[in-house]
Amino acid sequence: MNARQGESRRKPVWLRKNISLGETVAIKKSLRKNRLDTVCESAKCPNIGECFSRKTATIMILGENCNRTCRFCGVEPGKLLPPDPDEPENCANMVTELGLTHAVITSVTRDDLPDGGAGHYVETLRAIRRKGRSVTIELLVPDFGGNEPSIRLILDERPDILNHNIETVPSLYSEIRPQGDFERSLSLLKEVVRFNIPAKSGIMVGLGETETELNETIGILAEIGVSILTIGQYLPPSTKHAPVVEYYEEKRFDDLAHAAESAGIEKVFSGPFVRSSYMAEMVAKDEI
Repeated sequence: MNARQGESRRKPVWLRKNISLGETVAIKKSLRKNRLDTVCESAKCPNIGECFSRKTATIMILGENCNRTCRFCGVEPGKLLPPDPDEPENCANMVTELGLTHAVITSVTRDDLPDGGAGHYVETLRAIRRKGRSVTIELLVPDFGGNEPSIRLILDERPDILNHNIETVPSLYSEIRPQGDFERSLSLLKEVVRFNIPAKSGIMVGLGETETELNETIGILAEIGVSILTIGQYLPPSTKHAPVVEYYEEKRFDDLAHAAESAGIEKVFSGPFVRSSYMAEMVAKDEI
C-alpha cells in the first residue's frame, strides 16, 4: 500500500499525547525577546510541551515559511523574506539565556537564495560559538538543492553533528517529498561522512512503505556511514497533509532499532514519538 491508497485512520489511544505547554515561560520569553521561531511550533510537534518544559527547543532560522510543499510537514509555504541579519546573534543569545549545552539549529528550505541559506547557518554557528565554546552544535539542514559549495561551506565550519533527514523510502518521494531527491540526500550524507563529522538522519514510518523498503533504506544509511538514526511514527499535522497508512506498535520500533544497530548504525533512537531533534543532547551522548 502506498501513500495514495492511505485513508484517514483514528489515532490509537497509545499515540495520544498531552501537548500542554505548562511551565514554558523561559522558552516563550526568550523566543519573543530574540524574535525567533522554532520548528517545534511550526511543525506542530507532539513533544512540544515536554521539550519546552525542559527548556529545550529546536530553533528554526531563515524565516517561518518554506518554498517547498512536502506533504508531511506542518511548516507552511508562504512569502519568503530576506534573512534577518540579527538572527545569528539572537540565536546565540537564546542558547546562552537558556543555558543550553547542546543547541539544535534547523531551517525552512530556501531554494530562492543563491546558497540555499548556508551562509546564514555558518553565521549562526559562529555566533553561538563566540558565546561559549562548550556548547555542542547540531545542524539539521535541508539538501541545499545539491549545491556542493553550499554544503562544503557548512562542513568547513565543522558542526558537532550534521543532521539531514532522509524522511521516507525512495518509492514515496514523488508523493511525499516531491521537490526532494533520495540520491541527492544520500550524496549530502556521504559528504558529511567524508568530512569525518557525525552524520545523523531520520525516517518517518506509517506513510505506506513496505517492511522490505524500510529495511533496505536503513541498510543504505548504514552502508554510507550514518552514525545516528531516529525513527518515529508519522502523524499528519492537519487533514490537508498526507494521511497515515499505518500506525506502528511499539514492538516494531524496537525491532527497527535492533535491525539498524545490527546493520552498523551506532546510535538509534526509535519510538512512536521520536523526532529528529527530540532529546538530541541525550542521543548525542548515548544516554537514551
